[in-house]
Amino acid sequence: MYIEIKDESGKVSSEIIKQTKELLAFAADYLKLPKSKEMSVTFVENSRSQEINKAYRNTDAPTDVISLEYKPDDDIFFDEEDDLPEELLEEMDPFIGDLYINIDRAAEQARDYGHSLEREYGWLCVHGFLHINGYDHYTPEDEAKMFGLQEEILTAYGLNR
Repeated sequence: MYIEIKDESGKVSSEIIKQTKELLAFAADYLKLPKSKEMSVTFVENSRSQEINKAYRNTDAPTDVISLEYKPDDDIFFDEEDDLPEELLEEMDPFIGDLYINIDRAAEQARDYGHSLEREYGWLCVHGFLHINGYDHYTPEDEAKMFGLQEEILTAYGLNR
């Protein structure tokens, strides 16, 4: 999986950037995503998180992680009766989405939850990654499934509580 990482804050350590890339690649393998998939991660501060959250989620407040899942519009290119193999569609449009991780909230939450900053960044990273891959936590059943998978991935990677 190709992962583009940007640090708009200029404050994220090279270790966290490296961990983010490795953890996302690990999570992609864990979910058995095709190697051709691509995504981006941008580290932002509270003010930028609030701008993005307002623009895309209509919520005028910063948040810890924003996941923007990319869903291509196949109808633009093909007639509805075209029955294309899934592999061909994946090759044609490998981009799956964008994550925006708020460094201010990550630091606050690491302190509040009493774990390392590395663990908090990992948690936010995997949480957002699962969102852009179709997982949600709107119902108790979905929450149990998503959070269980999230913990499985973090534990298998080695980021324990």
